[in-house]
Amino acid sequence: MNERRLRLALKRERLVERSRALRREAVAQSAALEPMLRVGDRIRSGADWVRANPGTVAAFVVGIAVIRPRRAWRWGMRLWSGWRLLQRLQDRLAAR
Repeated sequence: MNERRLRLALKRERLVERSRALRREAVAQSAALEPMLRVGDRIRSGADWVRANPGTVAAFVVGIAVIRPRRAWRWGMRLWSGWRLLQRLQDRLAAR
């Protein structure tokens, strides 16, 4: 029985060490994703700011529309087209 416990303890110790090594490897490999994740965090924080300050965003959009109506219309159409394209892509992906 003592020998069996010793074998199990050794096996457990090897598995724990392997787990530590795999964790270190995962951390090292995920470091390559850090810049992309940082960009994603900045986008999310920007979207949170827009949600928290809708009046400021609306005032900015109205100001641009008053000062540069042609440019505002052009950008509005681009945004609308992009939104429609995104909706179509989402519908096609959902259909698959």
